[in-house]
Amino acid sequence: MYTSRFPQKSVIAVLGLGILIGLLFGLNWRPMTIDAAPPRQDPNHALTLIEAEEALVTDIYERISPSVVHITTRSSSAVSYFRGVEPAEGTGSGFFYDTQGRIITNYHVIQAATEIEIVLEDGTQFPARVVGADAYYDLAVLSIDSDKYDAVPIPFGDTSILQVGQRVLAIGNPFGLDRTLTTGVISALGRTIESESGLLVGNAIQTDAAINPGNSGGPLLDVRGQVIGVNTAIQTTTGGSVGIGFAVPIDIVNRVVPELILNGRYAHPSLGLQLGELGFEIQPATDGPQQGLLVVGFDVNSTAAIAGVQAAQATQTRQGVIFQGGDIILAINGVPIYTRNQLTLYLENNTLPSDAVTLTVYRGGETLDIRVVVGVY
Repeated sequence: MYTSRFPQKSVIAVLGLGILIGLLFGLNWRPMTIDAAPPRQDPNHALTLIEAEEALVTDIYERISPSVVHITTRSSSAVSYFRGVEPAEGTGSGFFYDTQGRIITNYHVIQAATEIEIVLEDGTQFPARVVGADAYYDLAVLSIDSDKYDAVPIPFGDTSILQVGQRVLAIGNPFGLDRTLTTGVISALGRTIESESGLLVGNAIQTDAAINPGNSGGPLLDVRGQVIGVNTAIQTTTGGSVGIGFAVPIDIVNRVVPELILNGRYAHPSLGLQLGELGFEIQPATDGPQQGLLVVGFDVNSTAAIAGVQAAQATQTRQGVIFQGGDIILAINGVPIYTRNQLTLYLENNTLPSDAVTLTVYRGGETLDIRVVVGVY
């Protein structure tokens, strides 16, 4: 005979627990499926988001496009000895800066133009004059008779809060097609591009919004309808848009345009030096720095000359020009500098005329720090 090792009360408790579990499973258990379909979503929800975005873009275009102008230019162009000089025509874009009839565009749009005409949204045409221009930043300010037209300026945005991936819109006149809208995103920030003058401009906005010839000078807008840049260049091998466009950021416009209106030009920061690049234009000495900027000349009245910067002495030989002595610029405010473009970009992006900078130079076997007041050119 078998006997239980559990007390009678324990057996009764176990049996009761089993009955309870059985009742619970019988009442509540449901088979588990691993391929259950997800909850159905309202297809109208996605449609509503698309419609909201379309309404936003449409609203921006309707509000902003009347402030975008079509610029046509005429200039004299020498064709041949027999045909003589014939007029050349160009086209571009611009937008109203203020209620005084001033218009922002690119310098290369109006460069060498003998006649400039502004075509408004309603087809009205006005002759325009150049208020000021700057080749380095590829910016220009035009003006029309504001008494004959109620100009509505486009508000400016804030480039300090821009992020890659943000939605942007471009309005301009590609290939002469009035007020064309294209959309895209900010592809990159802080790009360095080459301006029409051949100099490098930093902090440009890169976008994949389609930009083509004729878009130059038009606004790049954020989703609030605010200008965040002036469309200025594309990178292409075909002459058309391949999704790589660049705009001068509005913070540069804020800095340059008021000077163009006030003085007709923008005073760029400068040290007043003529420089040669070691290892590229000038063979470096074996016992000195192999990279840097050799001072080969300067204006005797320049701020650098006044501060004591020394220039090399040049001697013409059969082998070429030999430089002796002279300071080699290694850094500015602690930032290494090896090319003229690096120096120009640093001055443009970080200084204003009358600011003081510290040049680190190599002279006669030792390194010196020289404090120089930034001048203008």
